[in-house]
Amino acid sequence: MSARGFASDNHSGVHPEVLEAIAAANEGHAPAYGADRWTAAAADTLRRHFGASTRAYPVFNGSGANVVSLAATTRPWHAVICPAGAHMNVDEAGAPERIAGVKLLPVECPDGKLTPALLESGVEWHRVGDEHAAQPRLVSISNSTELGTVYRAEEVAAIAAFAHERGLLLHVDGSRLSNAAASLGTSLGAISTEAGADIVSFGGTKNGLLAGEAVVFASEELAGDAVFARKQSLQLASKMRFISCQLEALLREDLWLRNATAANAAAERLAAALTAIDGVELAHPAEANGVFTRLPAAAIEQLEHDEDGTRAFYVWDAPSRTARLMCSWDTSDADVDAFAARLAAVAAAG
Repeated sequence: MSARGFASDNHSGVHPEVLEAIAAANEGHAPAYGADRWTAAAADTLRRHFGASTRAYPVFNGSGANVVSLAATTRPWHAVICPAGAHMNVDEAGAPERIAGVKLLPVECPDGKLTPALLESGVEWHRVGDEHAAQPRLVSISNSTELGTVYRAEEVAAIAAFAHERGLLLHVDGSRLSNAAASLGTSLGAISTEAGADIVSFGGTKNGLLAGEAVVFASEELAGDAVFARKQSLQLASKMRFISCQLEALLREDLWLRNATAANAAAERLAAALTAIDGVELAHPAEANGVFTRLPAAAIEQLEHDEDGTRAFYVWDAPSRTARLMCSWDTSDADVDAFAARLAAVAAAG
């Protein structure tokens, strides 16, 4: 077995229960493009988590989910307000602009979280209605954030209220929504649709799936032309049963929660172990499955890659020597303790 590092929760394998679901769905033939019983079951299960009026559309990946979310609810002159560090702003190669055709309006957020105050001060609201300016249509937040912090339900509700008062929609990039919910001990809907979110990119790939996300709209009216946006964005799976069966396996009972809880617990253990080492401190609170920590320069040089060249973690911000360490559903106590011991040895050596 190859070493389990902390470079990304995308590096983890597929949960055995998900593999079993894929194998079961592989028996015989089934209608294509979502006209199958697995997709119907997944739709029912997603409604149970996000609300009876919601409509969900399985897609391949997280960036695709974000693009479909935007493409289905915006026009070419619209803009999306998001944190400057949002995945859609820095890690999707301009896909929202190129494919969804919208402008992103980034707002600096010290801890990765937007607030009504930051939205009020960070956007040129006086240009709303100005034909020379892109017009805000959505506010987008990530939960958990790209810095490992978590929005509480009341924080999501405050942003939703701010957006709705201005005729805007709220989108939640929920690639790690399960981790956020597990951290807060709440449901998936409580920190998204029940708090006023209009669209959710619900993630599964980082939480034990082979590949699979879902775009969830709060109502059929909001979903509108989502089926066309999904097709044009190349996110319509012909053999959709193999995505839907994974989502069903994740959400039917509590696999989503078990996996996220395990990843969060590993991150909590890792944060405690690292901050017990002299010269190591957290850059941001470790509230979900990510640990952002400032490391000695020698530790980064010696530990960033394992002996076989595999990346052990990513340097998030080189000037401040901030590293990002992500824990997964299968991160073990032994993985955490071994890395902490190596770091302690390097720190002690000076």
